[in-house]
Amino acid sequence: MNAVAWAELPEEALLELKISALGLALPGTEVQPLVEQLYDDLAQKGLTFRPPCFVGDEWFVPVGIPAIAIPFFLVHPRLRELERKLMLEVEGDSRAEFLRLIRHEAGHAYAFAYRLPRRKKWQAQFGLSSNEDTPSTYRPRPYSRSFVTHLDDWYAQAHPDEDFAETFAVWLTPGLDWRVRYAGWKALEKLEYVGELMKSLAGQPPVVAPQFREKENSHLNVKLRTYYARKRRAYAEDFPDFFDRDLHRLFAVGPAATPRVPASRFLRAQRRRIIAAVGAWTGGKKYTVNQLVRDLSQRCDKLELQAGADDPALLVQVTAYLTALVTNYLFTGKFKRTK
Repeated sequence: MNAVAWAELPEEALLELKISALGLALPGTEVQPLVEQLYDDLAQKGLTFRPPCFVGDEWFVPVGIPAIAIPFFLVHPRLRELERKLMLEVEGDSRAEFLRLIRHEAGHAYAFAYRLPRRKKWQAQFGLSSNEDTPSTYRPRPYSRSFVTHLDDWYAQAHPDEDFAETFAVWLTPGLDWRVRYAGWKALEKLEYVGELMKSLAGQPPVVAPQFREKENSHLNVKLRTYYARKRRAYAEDFPDFFDRDLHRLFAVGPAATPRVPASRFLRAQRRRIIAAVGAWTGGKKYTVNQLVRDLSQRCDKLELQAGADDPALLVQVTAYLTALVTNYLFTGKFKRTK
């Protein structure tokens, strides 16, 4: 379908289209110059391998294939708008965030292209790799100096492959004096190793360059409606049953001397501020935080809880509570303590 035609469709009609039928491609879009920026960054380091980029359903590098998938919703403004409405944020929307993400994925592509995880020195620095997916939850040490900090959630600590990709991304970032930034850190050893390793690969063609078939890896043969139903469900799964005791500590019951409103109304009025604050401090997805606020509001209605109509201290307490829930989930895979 012609891009102009589907871009003008109302949301309900657009959601009925398969993503693969939208005719999306990187050339000629605002994404293409950013891909070229990645290639320029690699060239500045003497690296000649340019990982092919294609339109996919999310940011990823297919296992064993040195190619980078860029989410389809970044390719067209109408799709960015839809993503932001349904998921509340667009991963890679800004130039800076896009480049952080694509440099990370380039690290994975280089690992596959040159079979780097097979090297003994690589294993000594990053650990043993595997074909297993990066775990959705892990126990990061926020103040550890053994890992670089590049993407949110201390992602380098999730898996040896992610450790390398994050280290590679930091090493590749133009204008970043990583020797100063990571002085005194054990992570500096990894950065120096990556520098030496990449220097040895300068001008070298990839060892692994299997024929890449974009259609086999794009995962876009689904309707937009199906894609977002799955994505929203994945981000919303395992929501906690809020402890009533917690809610009673946050909100007073019954009338009081100061003007009061239902606690759910207070939460709805402050929703945007809460989501922004919790997301910024935890790295949690805005959609997930929004769902938490929604569930919290519904439970407050059932408990008939009330709140001060304009209570800055309560806003701080609610934000802190949700931050604790989301942080606990990021670390343990559970929103709440079990005891």
